[in-house]
Amino acid sequence: MRDLNTPELVDASPELRKAIDHCGYYPDVVTDSLAIAIASEPIRAFVLQHEPTFDRDEVRRHITILALTPTRLIVGHTDEHAADDLIRAPYASTSTEAIPLSRVNAVVVNRVVPNPAGYASGKNDPAVSGGGEVVLTIGWGMVNRIDLEPAVCADPNCEADHGYTGSVAADDISLRISAAADGPAGIQQVLDFARALSFATTK
Repeated sequence: MRDLNTPELVDASPELRKAIDHCGYYPDVVTDSLAIAIASEPIRAFVLQHEPTFDRDEVRRHITILALTPTRLIVGHTDEHAADDLIRAPYASTSTEAIPLSRVNAVVVNRVVPNPAGYASGKNDPAVSGGGEVVLTIGWGMVNRIDLEPAVCADPNCEADHGYTGSVAADDISLRISAAADGPAGIQQVLDFARALSFATTK
């Protein structure tokens, strides 16, 4: 049985390509775009999410891929677009970002576990061990969100201006995976990725 606290050092590049091909969303475009950022490093773990977006009366597709190499976190996005005034045919746009692991400063996992009384740790069934929904948020200092609200005091009759209070949160990317939309295997994949990324950033 695999030790969940020590991710195996195997190259998952073939599995990533297989997942991209299975998705069927411009596989060569997506793969070539990622290859530039991956730069021939092995893949330790990955997450792939394929989701539709709605553009007026048409459905456009979007794919997000997170890939972990020994030194970097790779984030890739690919979108498809309708023809416009500049490009007369439907087209896809891709973007990739390579973040050194030393820059990753937040790995937040928010889980929704249905029927927690029946939850059993260590089960091999992803539907049991993975739960119903996972939101993975990763921060590396590129985007910081500031949430402000008026500050108040304990006196309900106080009308003084106490200024503002708030918090700063780093959430450069947030990925929501649900069992309903992505299946139990999708839940397990994002949990495995979060574990591998958390392990990598401890070094």
